[in-house]
Amino acid sequence: MSTARGARARARTEITAAIKDAARRQLAAEGAAKLSLRAVARELGMVSSALYRYFPSRDDLLTALIIDAYDSLGEAAEAAHRTVADTERLERWTAVCEAVRGWALAHPHEYALIYGSPVPGYTAPETTVPSAARVGLLLIGITRDAHERAALTAPPVPADLSEEAERMRADLAPDLPPEVVAALVAAWAQLFGLVGFEVFGQFHRVVEDRAPFFRHAAVRLAHEVGLRP
Repeated sequence: MSTARGARARARTEITAAIKDAARRQLAAEGAAKLSLRAVARELGMVSSALYRYFPSRDDLLTALIIDAYDSLGEAAEAAHRTVADTERLERWTAVCEAVRGWALAHPHEYALIYGSPVPGYTAPETTVPSAARVGLLLIGITRDAHERAALTAPPVPADLSEEAERMRADLAPDLPPEVVAALVAAWAQLFGLVGFEVFGQFHRVVEDRAPFFRHAAVRLAHEVGLRP
């Protein structure tokens, strides 16, 4: 009996993976807004009712793809960080940022799914948050390490931002100063803005030697947070 259950579980895992692979091909060809369970079923030679046993709706399939993309990005960033874990903090920060860029250039359609235009009619559920937070938590961890060693100097926030900075600190990193958390949120947004500009072609005829430009920009973001060599 357990052998039969194991075979069914393996078959379900394989079919689920095939469905997601077909959906990713559709994302590349049509974009997330046109993702269709019926089209995925046709590509796989399945009837729609069979596919619904794996993903009851388009939104369920989108959520699975989004979590996979965030996790793949997070794994790439974490792997890059492990390779430089014994180096100084600025190098660790830059390695994480460059891993984000490298992953995005290698997976532009998945990057567009998680950091491109919102999909009409879809709202990402809370289940996507842990995966989405992986890169941000890495950057917070690097910054926290500097703060614990008294090696962090972030500029103060203006008076009209102090209340919001305190709120972000309480929500995101209660053990860090509010001015550091505000700078971290800005750096996180600017990191993905830089990557998005490159992935979506906004740097065409503006920045041609993009790798050194990106590294320079990533270092500047670290400086804004208060990290120094």
